[in-house]
Amino acid sequence: MLPRLSLPGFSGRRRFDSLSEQEILALAISSEEEDGQIYATYAERLRQEFPDSAKVFDGMAAEESEHRRQLIDTYRKRFGELILPIRREHVADFYTRRPVWLVENLGLERIREEAADMERQARDFYIAAAGRTRDADTRKLLGDLALAEAGHIHAAEDLEQQNLPEDRRNEEDMAARRQFVLTWVQPGLAGLMDGSVSTLAPIFATAFATQNPWTTFLIGLSASVGAGISMGFTEAAHDDGKISGRGSPLKRGLATGVMTTLGGLGHALPYLIPSFWTATVIALIVVFIELWAIAWIQNRFMETPFFRAAIQVVLGGALVLAAGILIGGA
Repeated sequence: MLPRLSLPGFSGRRRFDSLSEQEILALAISSEEEDGQIYATYAERLRQEFPDSAKVFDGMAAEESEHRRQLIDTYRKRFGELILPIRREHVADFYTRRPVWLVENLGLERIREEAADMERQARDFYIAAAGRTRDADTRKLLGDLALAEAGHIHAAEDLEQQNLPEDRRNEEDMAARRQFVLTWVQPGLAGLMDGSVSTLAPIFATAFATQNPWTTFLIGLSASVGAGISMGFTEAAHDDGKISGRGSPLKRGLATGVMTTLGGLGHALPYLIPSFWTATVIALIVVFIELWAIAWIQNRFMETPFFRAAIQVVLGGALVLAAGILIGGA
């Protein structure tokens, strides 16, 4: 089976087994050209932040350009100067490229994975295509292209070893992880902590003061949504990320706002249950899980010692919870 084949049957699209040798070679030329442009795009995206990885993709783009030149030379010898304008989208069962290069701020590891996938797709396609043709010359041509694509994979590995030694790769991986933590994890964790802890007092004060689940839910919903909007705007407005390097303010504000809201809703939603004591017991269980989850996230991503994180979050949350219950029951 070929990976990611386009669906056949669309008007004006040819099947691969109906293409002539000239059309197959023209298709290979356009595919090599597009792949070279994709690698050049990746290199430009990475150049400022990950210059060593950018060199790897510059080299891969150069490799694609060289293979395209060789294919064009072969095409001219066999079929003349006019190269048929056939591309991947014109062939029903040709592999397709997902336009991931259009995604802004695509992660370094994702780019590496997509590049490796691109080379495997091209190699596997030519191998499968060679097995579907009875013409000896066409089979040889497709086999040569399959070997060339397999060589691309090894060439990419060689380029990475030349331009990106293990220590530099580790540095870039650490930088990418740090950026992920600063842009998503840290703001999201701050929001989750604020939403989970700061809403405990008003929600449980309302619960024990009124013993009305619906009223408690409305208070919890309003507190959670209000806190989410406030925290989200505050995070996005107070730091544009240019000096601190914490990334897009929009992403950080979104992470903070959403996690703040979810943190509060976690122990507000049980009060949709009509029974006050059933809802309260479930809400307390949710609070227990939330606080320990926050401590785990701090330990996992922020490298905070687990015991210290547990003391800070669980003890602090328990104090806020106790304050809300005492005030509501007064």
